[in-house]
Amino acid sequence: MSDSAPAPALESRGVLLGMDLPRLTEIVASAGYPAFRARQLYHWLYNRAAFDFSEMHNIARDFRTWLAGNYAMGHLEIAGVRESTDGTRKILFRLSDGIIVEGVLMRERNWLTQCVSSQAGCAAGCAFCTTGYDGFHRQMTTAEIISQILLAKRVFNDGFCPRNIVFMGMGEPMLNLDNVIPALRILSDPDGMAIAARRITVSTAGILPGIERLARENLNVNIAISLNAPDNDLRNRIMPINKAHPIGSLISACREYPLRRRRRITFEYVMLGGFNDSLEHARKLAALLLGLPCKINLIPWNPDGRLPFRRPSDDTVNQFQQFLHDRHFIASIRYSKGLDIGAACGQLAGGAAARARERLDKEPRGRR
Repeated sequence: MSDSAPAPALESRGVLLGMDLPRLTEIVASAGYPAFRARQLYHWLYNRAAFDFSEMHNIARDFRTWLAGNYAMGHLEIAGVRESTDGTRKILFRLSDGIIVEGVLMRERNWLTQCVSSQAGCAAGCAFCTTGYDGFHRQMTTAEIISQILLAKRVFNDGFCPRNIVFMGMGEPMLNLDNVIPALRILSDPDGMAIAARRITVSTAGILPGIERLARENLNVNIAISLNAPDNDLRNRIMPINKAHPIGSLISACREYPLRRRRRITFEYVMLGGFNDSLEHARKLAALLLGLPCKINLIPWNPDGRLPFRRPSDDTVNQFQQFLHDRHFIASIRYSKGLDIGAACGQLAGGAAARARERLDKEPRGRR
């Protein structure tokens, strides 16, 4: 069987993406090949971002043939790309079962930041976010998470990984740590994708068991907390998760989270006009976070006609920021990119993925 022989159906083969080096070593050894082949394969999968076994030119032909007969790479399909006037790209990825998820590539001066999805849909139900409009479908696998970044590397960034990775796309990462944690290990492995842990951020709406588990894993990645309110009353109204994991417990977990020197926890605060944007709210927020090594990202809400909120005025946002500055907090205003293509914070999917899935299901699928 040659490298160009037709591949068996994907369903009859295993998926290589997502496997770490010990697992690859196991399968290589079980097939009777020397262990060094596993390290070569690991390098091609993650460091070189190979799309096809034929690219692995320093691997023996018989081993490539065996791989092609028993395993698929497991890459996603790029189902569509939209580019904003500010250079932001929204990428639609089609999973093997036809579900569409979205990710975002943002240009920051001379580097890229990639916003990665970890679930197909979202069940968190935050009232200001449209991602959950299409419902929750399933967890994304480690292979599906990693493939988003490898595709960005090969297709959009001249063979280089994006400099920064933020798990702020579709889904709640802390509810899929069985797949997110292995992805983080491969991402930050110097022999894998070699993205510095300090440049990887995992965001959460406040899942305490997830925060505690991530702390135990000692991965040294950053965490970001989607806070959005300074007290339980307000937060309960816009974030249902707060009823299970209230603010007091959440902040306590943040105070106990192991931080390396000069590292800080990021708190994301989506500002909703007339709801959580007054100076009294700023005062409560400052009191809540007092003494905690942190930085605060103030995000003026990105409008959506289906939701009952409004964007705060620039003056209100600036006054809120100045109040925090006066109390020695690091507070930045984050004006979201990609507003014109629905790629800004809180805008991913919101029904777009469902429409895309209906359209794309009518098209023939390429080989994965």
